[in-house]
Amino acid sequence: MHQASFAELEHDLKKRRTRREKFLSKMDGLIPWSRLESRIEPFYPKAGRGRRPYPLSSMLRVHCVQLFYNVSDPGMEDLLYEVESVRRFAGFRLTGPLPDETTILNFRHLLEKHGISG
Repeated sequence: MHQASFAELEHDLKKRRTRREKFLSKMDGLIPWSRLESRIEPFYPKAGRGRRPYPLSSMLRVHCVQLFYNVSDPGMEDLLYEVESVRRFAGFRLTGPLPDETTILNFRHLLEKHGISG
């Protein structure tokens, strides 16, 4: 069994959900993701110009985690590497690319520039 599927299986077999997992699940159901994404999408980089951008939905979720937990850009990069529930919430896997602190900073600046940040 390869490592990613073992980690997913291990997560699914856990006996209890953490407070963070419960909180993120609740936020997932409360936040109007599609409405927020539609406000940001006109300003978000498109594939084909420079580096391929991360999915908008994932970057928006990363930004929200930063707001929920008052995490710096470098701290958010670390959370994505260290905390499986945060990766899962944002739609990332350890086996794929993860945004670095500069990418996270640039996304926040994009939101601020267009008056969309929270």
